[in-house]
Amino acid sequence: MYAIVEIAGQQFKVAKDQKVFVHRLVGEEGDKVSFDKVLLTADGDKVTLGAPAIDGAQVGAKITRHLKGDKVIVFKKKRRKGYRVKNGHRQSLTEIIIESIVASGATKSAPKKETKKAAPKAEKKVEAKPAAKKTEAPKKAAPKKSAKADDLKKIEGIGPKIAETLNANGIVTFADLAKADPKQIAEFIKDVRGNHVPDTWPKQAEMAAEGKWDELKEWQDKLDGGIVK
Repeated sequence: MYAIVEIAGQQFKVAKDQKVFVHRLVGEEGDKVSFDKVLLTADGDKVTLGAPAIDGAQVGAKITRHLKGDKVIVFKKKRRKGYRVKNGHRQSLTEIIIESIVASGATKSAPKKETKKAAPKAEKKVEAKPAAKKTEAPKKAAPKKSAKADDLKKIEGIGPKIAETLNANGIVTFADLAKADPKQIAEFIKDVRGNHVPDTWPKQAEMAAEGKWDELKEWQDKLDGGIVK
Protein backbone atom coordinates (compact mmCIF):
# COMPACT_ATOMS: atom_id res chain seq x y z
CA MET A 1 0.00 0.00 0.00
CA TYR A 2 1.20 3.47 -0.80
CA ALA A 3 -0.14 7.01 -0.68
CA ILE A 4 0.56 10.40 -2.19
CA VAL A 5 0.59 12.99 0.60
CA GLU A 6 1.39 16.69 0.84
CA ILE A 7 3.98 17.50 3.52
CA ALA A 8 5.31 21.03 4.11
CA GLY A 9 4.15 22.19 0.68
CA GLN A 10 5.61 19.22 -1.25
CA GLN A 11 3.99 16.02 -2.53
CA PHE A 12 5.56 12.64 -1.75
CA LYS A 13 4.76 9.04 -2.69
CA VAL A 14 5.20 7.18 0.62
CA ALA A 15 4.87 3.62 1.92
CA LYS A 16 5.14 2.15 5.41
CA ASP A 17 8.65 2.11 6.96
CA GLN A 18 9.94 4.45 4.23
CA LYS A 19 12.34 7.27 5.15
CA VAL A 20 11.48 10.65 3.64
CA PHE A 21 13.38 13.94 3.75
CA VAL A 22 11.00 16.93 3.93
CA HIS A 23 11.35 20.63 4.62
CA ARG A 24 12.09 21.38 8.27
CA LEU A 25 9.15 20.48 10.53
CA VAL A 26 8.31 21.84 13.93
CA GLY A 27 9.05 19.28 16.63
CA GLU A 28 11.80 17.39 18.39
CA GLU A 29 13.46 14.11 17.42
CA GLY A 30 11.15 11.21 18.33
CA ASP A 31 7.93 13.25 18.11
CA LYS A 32 4.93 11.74 16.30
CA VAL A 33 3.43 13.71 13.41
CA SER A 34 0.44 13.14 11.14
CA PHE A 35 -0.53 14.51 7.75
CA ASP A 36 -4.17 14.84 6.64
CA LYS A 37 -3.64 16.08 3.06
CA VAL A 38 -3.66 12.65 1.46
CA LEU A 39 -4.30 13.07 -2.28
CA LEU A 40 -4.29 9.41 -3.30
CA THR A 41 -4.15 5.95 -1.73
CA ALA A 42 -3.54 2.64 -3.50
CA ASP A 43 -3.98 -0.82 -2.01
CA GLY A 44 -3.39 -3.36 -4.78
CA ASP A 45 -5.92 -2.61 -7.50
CA LYS A 46 -8.00 -0.38 -5.25
CA VAL A 47 -7.10 3.27 -5.92
CA THR A 48 -8.83 6.16 -4.15
CA LEU A 49 -8.52 9.74 -5.40
CA GLY A 50 -9.24 12.82 -3.34
CA ALA A 51 -10.91 16.03 -4.44
CA PRO A 52 -8.38 17.31 -3.71
CA ALA A 53 -7.75 15.38 -0.42
CA ILE A 54 -9.33 12.13 0.70
CA ASP A 55 -11.69 12.70 3.59
CA GLY A 56 -10.64 10.62 6.62
CA ALA A 57 -7.26 9.51 5.20
CA GLN A 58 -4.11 10.11 7.17
CA VAL A 59 -0.41 9.34 7.11
CA GLY A 60 1.38 8.93 10.43
CA ALA A 61 5.15 9.36 10.85
CA LYS A 62 7.89 9.92 13.41
CA ILE A 63 10.66 12.53 13.32
CA THR A 64 14.03 10.83 13.36
CA ARG A 65 16.40 13.78 12.97
CA HIS A 66 16.91 17.34 11.73
CA LEU A 67 19.66 18.07 9.24
CA LYS A 68 20.76 20.24 6.33
CA GLY A 69 20.82 19.23 2.69
CA ASP A 70 23.72 19.41 0.26
CA LYS A 71 25.03 22.81 -0.69
CA VAL A 72 23.54 24.31 -3.83
CA ILE A 73 25.55 26.96 -5.68
CA VAL A 74 23.57 29.91 -7.06
CA PHE A 75 25.49 31.95 -9.63
CA LYS A 76 24.11 35.11 -11.24
CA LYS A 77 25.69 37.02 -14.12
CA LYS A 78 24.74 39.93 -16.36
CA ARG A 79 26.37 40.18 -19.75
CA ARG A 80 28.51 43.23 -20.47
CA LYS A 81 27.68 44.66 -17.06
CA GLY A 82 30.51 43.18 -15.01
CA TYR A 83 27.90 41.74 -12.61
CA ARG A 84 28.73 38.38 -11.02
CA VAL A 85 27.27 37.05 -7.74
CA LYS A 86 27.95 33.61 -6.31
CA ASN A 87 26.02 32.31 -3.29
CA GLY A 88 25.68 28.95 -1.59
CA HIS A 89 22.54 27.53 0.04
CA ARG A 90 21.84 24.53 2.27
CA GLN A 91 18.16 23.70 2.83
CA SER A 92 17.05 22.81 6.36
CA LEU A 93 15.46 19.33 6.27
CA THR A 94 13.76 16.85 8.58
CA GLU A 95 14.04 13.08 8.20
CA ILE A 96 10.82 11.21 9.02
CA ILE A 97 9.90 7.51 8.88
CA ILE A 98 6.38 6.55 7.74
CA GLU A 99 4.66 4.44 10.41
CA SER A 100 1.08 4.13 9.14
CA ILE A 101 -1.23 4.88 6.22
CA VAL A 102 -4.94 5.06 7.01
CA ALA A 103 -7.24 5.15 3.99
CA SER A 104 -10.40 6.26 5.85
CA GLY A 105 -11.85 6.83 9.29
CA ALA A 106 -8.95 8.80 10.73
CA THR A 107 -9.89 11.69 12.99
CA LYS A 108 -8.27 14.91 12.11
CA SER A 109 -6.27 16.42 14.91
CA ALA A 110 -7.95 19.62 15.96
CA PRO A 111 -5.70 22.63 15.62
CA LYS A 112 -4.60 24.12 18.89
CA LYS A 113 -6.59 27.12 19.89
CA GLU A 114 -4.53 30.19 20.32
CA THR A 115 -5.16 31.88 23.61
CA LYS A 116 -5.91 35.48 22.96
CA LYS A 117 -3.87 37.79 25.03
CA ALA A 118 -5.79 40.42 26.88
CA ALA A 119 -5.49 43.71 25.12
CA PRO A 120 -3.40 46.14 27.09
CA LYS A 121 -5.36 48.85 28.78
CA ALA A 122 -5.29 52.06 26.90
CA GLU A 123 -3.12 54.54 28.65
CA LYS A 124 -4.70 57.80 29.49
CA LYS A 125 -3.25 60.51 27.40
CA VAL A 126 -2.16 63.46 29.42
CA GLU A 127 -2.70 66.54 27.39
CA ALA A 128 0.30 68.76 27.54
CA LYS A 129 -0.49 72.22 28.75
CA PRO A 130 0.29 74.89 26.22
CA ALA A 131 3.54 76.60 27.00
CA ALA A 132 3.19 80.03 28.47
CA LYS A 133 3.74 82.70 25.90
CA LYS A 134 6.97 84.51 26.34
CA THR A 135 6.51 88.17 27.04
CA GLU A 136 8.37 90.00 24.41
CA ALA A 137 10.79 92.56 25.71
CA PRO A 138 9.91 96.08 24.63
CA LYS A 139 11.85 97.07 21.60
CA LYS A 140 14.53 99.61 22.25
CA ALA A 141 14.05 102.85 20.47
CA ALA A 142 16.48 103.24 17.63
CA PRO A 143 19.17 105.81 18.42
CA LYS A 144 18.66 109.13 16.76
CA LYS A 145 20.84 109.67 13.77
CA SER A 146 23.51 112.23 14.39
CA ALA A 147 23.93 115.21 12.12
CA LYS A 148 25.67 114.58 8.81
CA ALA A 149 29.40 114.26 9.36
CA ASP A 150 31.70 116.89 7.87
CA ASP A 151 35.02 116.24 6.22
CA LEU A 152 37.34 117.30 9.03
CA LYS A 153 40.36 116.80 6.77
CA LYS A 154 39.56 120.23 5.28
CA ILE A 155 41.02 121.69 8.47
CA GLU A 156 44.73 122.44 8.11
CA GLY A 157 46.72 119.96 10.22
CA ILE A 158 44.07 117.18 10.29
CA GLY A 159 44.81 114.02 8.32
CA PRO A 160 42.76 110.81 7.85
CA LYS A 161 43.99 109.16 11.07
CA ILE A 162 43.24 112.23 13.21
CA ALA A 163 39.83 112.67 11.58
CA GLU A 164 39.01 109.02 12.36
CA THR A 165 40.15 109.47 15.99
CA LEU A 166 38.06 112.64 16.43
CA ASN A 167 34.99 110.91 14.99
CA ALA A 168 35.47 108.05 17.46
CA ASN A 169 35.41 110.59 20.28
CA GLY A 170 32.18 112.25 19.13
CA ILE A 171 33.61 115.11 17.07
CA VAL A 172 32.11 114.58 13.63
CA THR A 173 31.12 118.02 12.39
CA PHE A 174 32.81 121.40 12.05
CA ALA A 175 30.45 122.72 14.76
CA ASP A 176 31.60 119.98 17.16
CA LEU A 177 35.22 120.80 16.51
CA ALA A 178 34.59 124.55 16.90
CA LYS A 179 33.23 123.95 20.44
CA ALA A 180 36.05 121.63 21.45
CA ASP A 181 38.90 122.72 23.72
CA PRO A 182 42.38 122.39 22.11
CA LYS A 183 43.65 120.66 25.26
CA GLN A 184 40.86 118.11 25.05
CA ILE A 185 41.61 117.56 21.34
CA ALA A 186 45.28 117.03 22.17
CA GLU A 187 44.23 114.39 24.72
CA PHE A 188 42.15 112.59 22.09
CA ILE A 189 44.97 112.45 19.53
CA LYS A 190 47.92 111.79 21.85
CA ASP A 191 48.32 108.24 20.50
CA VAL A 192 48.37 109.38 16.86
CA ARG A 193 51.89 109.36 15.47
CA GLY A 194 53.43 112.77 14.82
CA ASN A 195 53.67 116.23 16.40
CA HIS A 196 50.22 117.84 16.20
CA VAL A 197 49.24 121.30 17.50
CA PRO A 198 45.41 121.72 17.53
CA ASP A 199 45.38 125.32 18.74
CA THR A 200 43.94 126.72 15.47
CA TRP A 201 41.59 123.81 14.69
CA PRO A 202 38.51 125.13 16.56
CA LYS A 203 38.82 128.55 14.86
CA GLN A 204 39.24 126.93 11.42
CA ALA A 205 36.24 124.72 12.12
CA GLU A 206 34.16 127.74 13.14
CA MET A 207 34.91 129.47 9.85
CA ALA A 208 34.10 126.26 7.92
CA ALA A 209 30.81 125.84 9.80
CA GLU A 210 29.83 129.44 8.88
CA GLY A 211 30.76 128.81 5.23
CA LYS A 212 33.61 131.36 5.17
CA TRP A 213 35.69 129.23 2.82
CA ASP A 214 37.53 132.10 1.14
CA GLU A 215 38.67 133.55 4.46
CA LEU A 216 39.56 130.06 5.67
CA LYS A 217 41.59 129.38 2.55
CA GLU A 218 43.43 132.69 2.91
CA TRP A 219 44.26 131.93 6.56
CA GLN A 220 45.28 128.34 5.84
CA ASP A 221 47.86 129.63 3.36
CA LYS A 222 49.59 131.22 6.34
CA LEU A 223 49.51 127.96 8.38
CA ASP A 224 51.90 125.04 8.34
CA GLY A 225 50.24 121.91 9.79
CA GLY A 226 47.82 124.13 11.73
CA ILE A 227 50.63 126.30 13.14
CA VAL A 228 51.06 129.94 12.18
CA LYS A 229 54.26 130.43 10.16
